[in-house]
This record gives sequence, C-alpha cells and structure tokens, in this order.
Amino acid sequence: MKFDSKVSAKPNKQRKALYSAPIHKKVRMMSAHLDTDDKELSQYNRRSIPIHKGDTVKIVRGSYKGHTGAVTKVLRKRMLIEVDGVVLTKSDGKQVARRIHPSNVVITKLDLSDPKRKEKLESKLTKGGK
Repeated sequence: MKFDSKVSAKPNKQRKALYSAPIHKKVRMMSAHLDTDDKELSQYNRRSIPIHKGDTVKIVRGSYKGHTGAVTKVLRKRMLIEVDGVVLTKSDGKQVARRIHPSNVVITKLDLSDPKRKEKLESKLTKGGK
C-alpha cells in the first residue's frame, strides 16, 4: 500500500481503507514472502508474490506454526487463506478449515500451472527487477 501526504495516519482510517479497497488491489495486498532457503524460489529475485490456490506454504506465526500445506482456498474479500490440514474442531465434533492471514505464511513452492503467472514471473526475471 502506498502512503502519501494525503493519506491519514489514523489507525481507524487505515483499517477502513484496507477493508474497503477494491478486490483488484487486495490481490497485491495478499502477498506472502518467498522462502529464503529455497534455491528454486530465490531465482525470481522477488521478496514476495501474491498467494494463489495451489501454492505450498509454511505457517510461521500462530498456533499452527511449522505446519506446511497447500493453499486450498483464497478469500480475497476477507483477505484470508485456507491451508490444507489446518482445521478447528467445533464443539459438536465437526472439523472446519482455519483461515489464516497471508502475512503469517511463507511460500515454499509456487504453483506455476497458470501460464500467465509463469510468464509474468519469467518476464520480470529478464527485465531484472520490478
């Protein structure tokens, strides 16, 4: 999110701007860092990439810290993701997917089945930056 002199520093206005942002801008906000230890991901010369369904992520914060799984659902309106195997057990015994904020995960493997996503990543490699 870009900040300029016309943007308020008040937390309530920041939250309102975040929640009322259009969905096409929330895509960029729903980015997660790439795993720095992975050689395959370090070739992209990027710190973070927007999360997509099918990416493999590792949870780095919260009660599920250390869990690794594939992203099963991306909820852009609520700015949350669901990870395979991360569930809550309700009082009646049902298991429900636990939703996690993208800032609490690190991408360990990208799903490059989408040709546009793969092309975009590779084009940024040849340009050498943003």
